[in-house]
Amino acid sequence: MKSPAISSKGLSLKNIKNSKAFQKATDMGPFSIMVHKEVADHIRSWRFMILIGLVVLTFFASMYVSLSNIKNAVNNINDPDRFFLYLKLLTTTDNTLPPFHVFLNFLGPLLGISLGFDAINAEQNGGTLTRLMAQPVYRDNLLLSKFVSALIVVSVLFLSLALLMMGGGLIITGVRMEPQEFLRILAFVFISVVYVAFWLSLSILLSVIFKQAATSALTAIGIWLFFTVFYQIVVNIIIRAFFPDTDFLTQAQIQAYNELVLTFYRLSPGQLYSDATTTLLMPSVRSLGPLTMEQLIGAIPSPLSFTQSLLIVWPQVSGLTAATVVCFALSYYLFMRREIRS
Repeated sequence: MKSPAISSKGLSLKNIKNSKAFQKATDMGPFSIMVHKEVADHIRSWRFMILIGLVVLTFFASMYVSLSNIKNAVNNINDPDRFFLYLKLLTTTDNTLPPFHVFLNFLGPLLGISLGFDAINAEQNGGTLTRLMAQPVYRDNLLLSKFVSALIVVSVLFLSLALLMMGGGLIITGVRMEPQEFLRILAFVFISVVYVAFWLSLSILLSVIFKQAATSALTAIGIWLFFTVFYQIVVNIIIRAFFPDTDFLTQAQIQAYNELVLTFYRLSPGQLYSDATTTLLMPSVRSLGPLTMEQLIGAIPSPLSFTQSLLIVWPQVSGLTAATVVCFALSYYLFMRREIRS
């Protein structure tokens, strides 16, 4: 008579556990479940492992070069940024390898493209999109989960590397970090995430437009190569066609010419990211445009505060954020109007 009671008790406890697990999953909501699933898929994918290996490898290589030359950088009395030791770890180089933020300018777009070029078309080609839409799941939740999950992975990666750099610098040098340095490094991580988010939203947009993942990947890589390699060449050719000879221009005209060239350069996401990171990691940078002799006279070469540097880079951050929002809004509009068939 005891065994049936025990078995029935065990069965009831198992049912209670199952009901609690089901209730927990129900309370999370479909969006949270999809985000957890997408994060797990990104972490387990081989392409993400390869890219994270490249990012970590370049990070350690840049840190090794910076630590090897940090003594010369700190002892350089002509450098107004020599007191910012932890910022020097991200910017010091001996010209054998570029600094880490220059590496991110190159690897960040590849990271964003690899995480989003097959976000929608792979689901549709695999036949899982129709089965997923048959469930009580909104379309915007599906698209947003693809975007948010990739941003979570990238944010954790960049933040972990920044904390690793801080901890390693503290152990090796024994110098206490200033609050301004900590804020600047966090701002650098934030801008890096926004920069990757732009390429992620662009790749998701291309995955909505094109049916084949290879087409969307090649198109995204082509856009990245255009802005990285050919964009400045095209701008210089167009500008020189309108200004064939700058030798006979006045000082005001030369300044207007340089400002026009910089304005066209800043239509490139890479240029916006480079300007923002350079200003944040080098507090002595006081302007991102050409300065006249009247503006330079009496100026003392001293580092700016964090708020002043943030005001300088605010247009660049706003531009990257706006471009990201526009790309994601277009992908949202196109995906909501798409007819999904089996």
